[in-house]
Amino acid sequence: MVRLNYLELPTRDRAAAKRFYAQAFGWTFTDFGPDYAATLSGDTDIGLDAAPDRIAEPLPVIEVGDLEAALAAVVQAGGTITVPIFAFPGGRRFHFRDVDGHELAASQPD
Repeated sequence: MVRLNYLELPTRDRAAAKRFYAQAFGWTFTDFGPDYAATLSGDTDIGLDAAPDRIAEPLPVIEVGDLEAALAAVVQAGGTITVPIFAFPGGRRFHFRDVDGHELAASQPD
């Protein structure tokens, strides 16, 4: 099933963001390197990205069953690929802009 399963949030201070979400909602985060942390609930997870070269807006991630087919469908529908398919811990994904210029990602888990 195609669904929104992840939301990446840019942050200037990963430690402060982790404290905020832990205090406000009881969320726990796993660190992945010095600039990234994520919830691992298995539902719609949240990633906190503190890398200085990352986008400055939230990044919704859509889970798909066939990443190559999703990329072809995005292009055919008029989307623009901004980051080609790449691997990350847990799967592969690509980034794209929709017809209104919003950046999103499509991801296929391992």
